Amino acid sequence: MATTELSVGEANADCQAVLEEIESAVIVDRSFLEDVLQGLLARGHVLLEDVPGTGKTLTAHSFATALGLSFSRIQFTPDLLPTDVSGTSVYNEQKGEFDFQPGPIFANIVLADEINRAPPKTQSAMLEAMGEGQVTVEGETRELPDPFFVIATQNPVEQEGTFPLPEAQVDRFAVKSSIGYPDVDGEIEILKRRHGRIEQAPSVNPVIDSTDDVLALQKIAETVRVDDDMFSYVAAVTRATRDDHRVSVGVSPRGTQRFFEAVRARAIIENREYVTPDDVKAAAYPSLAHRLVLTPEAQVNDIDRDAIIDDVLEEVPVPTVE
Repeated sequence: MATTELSVGEANADCQAVLEEIESAVIVDRSFLEDVLQGLLARGHVLLEDVPGTGKTLTAHSFATALGLSFSRIQFTPDLLPTDVSGTSVYNEQKGEFDFQPGPIFANIVLADEINRAPPKTQSAMLEAMGEGQVTVEGETRELPDPFFVIATQNPVEQEGTFPLPEAQVDRFAVKSSIGYPDVDGEIEILKRRHGRIEQAPSVNPVIDSTDDVLALQKIAETVRVDDDMFSYVAAVTRATRDDHRVSVGVSPRGTQRFFEAVRARAIIENREYVTPDDVKAAAYPSLAHRLVLTPEAQVNDIDRDAIIDDVLEEVPVPTVE
């Protein structure tokens, strides 16, 4: 596989190979895996909300292995400190100076497990890393590996011992999705696969050769053609979220940009060199719903954010693709 230049067809073939390899280990809907891959191609980060035991950790580790990237897992707990994430300086007696010991944040794919169990101060330690691709420790800024991709998991907010993520941090995630429980056939398949192996957890094989190849996948999304009517459609969808009576704060201009990047990534996954309205619709739910801040009345009535996206997509006129 080329390490610097790819065509859309080659990029799509690589994406499909990665998805198929992960499906050999994880029993989930393919659409969910596509959402996660969409976040990676868009140079964003992914937030997964689910109860424990649904396969979030296995999914994150499988993506890292299939993509040939380094992987690190951070278990967020109430006593976790910011330096436990970013690293700290340790005095070296032999050298007579302090050496920086990188924290687990220094990896290509970082699983921030149960991120909403850590206090806000520690959660905020992720903001600079996710937004700038760097961390500042003891006044010195250090670059993180490239590519850098966070897959964060959180327990449902109604669970005891959780701290709600601040809006600024939620906005850093390009995609929010949920694995959910498998159907009956899926759960039986999990048992059959467990019966046929000795190891507790299934494993996947590398599909992508190097970090350069992953960077090439991300780069190809920048080449997807976007016509003027598609620019207008993307903007109209995000602006419509700000006018909905159930929403107190709609999608921000930064959210519009992240949405646009996700739309182009979706075109790659669909093996197209140009964006269509279907790409916009497919990317809308995982890219926009979590950015909506509902009014108190909507929260009391337990309004589903996806339902709001449904209505927005229904109301905004769809351009005709020639």
